[in-house]
Amino acid sequence: MSTLLIGFVSYYFMGQFLKPLEDLNQEISEVTAHKLTTQIPVRNSNDEIDVLAKSFNTMIGRLDDVFQSQKDFTASASHEIRTPITRMAFQLENLIKFGEHTPETRSSLQQIQRDVYQLSDLTNSLLLLTKFDKENIQSIYEEVRIDEVIFESFEAVEKSYPKLKMDFQISEDTSEDALLTIKGVQSLLDIVFINLFKNAAIYSDNMEMDVLITENERHFIVDVISRGSTIPEEEQLKLFEAFKRGKNSQNISGSGLGLRIVKRILEYHGAEIIYTAPAELMNKFSVIFKK
Repeated sequence: MSTLLIGFVSYYFMGQFLKPLEDLNQEISEVTAHKLTTQIPVRNSNDEIDVLAKSFNTMIGRLDDVFQSQKDFTASASHEIRTPITRMAFQLENLIKFGEHTPETRSSLQQIQRDVYQLSDLTNSLLLLTKFDKENIQSIYEEVRIDEVIFESFEAVEKSYPKLKMDFQISEDTSEDALLTIKGVQSLLDIVFINLFKNAAIYSDNMEMDVLITENERHFIVDVISRGSTIPEEEQLKLFEAFKRGKNSQNISGSGLGLRIVKRILEYHGAEIIYTAPAELMNKFSVIFKK
């Protein structure tokens, strides 16, 4: 009996002793690269756990300063570079449009123009990424209909890729009274689907894509499916990282930031994106929104 009592008392006091460590572990686990302003509560007890919490807060503060300096530099550099790039693009357009050139010269000018457009896309993408980290996007959330975002995004992409065709469907399993709405920023969600639709236009074999909306108890799922060379498994793991481009894009210009921006926007909307290759020559991007 005494042994049992001693064991119970020991278990109780051990739990009380470990609780501050468990609380500290919970607080630390909630710190991410996008939440470096989080500070661990300090109890002012001056014990070892308190010292550890203070040291952790100091380290996080220094990391936040470094991250912020990096973001500020990227934003400032991108902003300064954007102006001359825009000027170059305008001058090239006029030179190609109104100048008299040999076929070889015109071809070279058009290649330079494509390179300038790629630089412009890169700087705009970098500015967009730094903007997400600085602004509290949730403060400007509104009710957004997913189907409306899809059609508006398709119309935007269709201007550059008029041959692109979309087969839009809502699954039969989706309830008739489903509102298909989420809380978010429509202009940012437009960017998500514009990027996905542009990828379908660029990498598909037939300029066609299927867009399917399905629903379950907790999620809306938008599948964007197209036919073309699939992405190898070893490349899929890095597909949504910045400046990562697959073997199927080696001969296609681009910044390598499109899918990274897509993922970042969706993260800020509490959503996620998954790539799969359900069949040979079939690419599927699934965007999963919480209801």
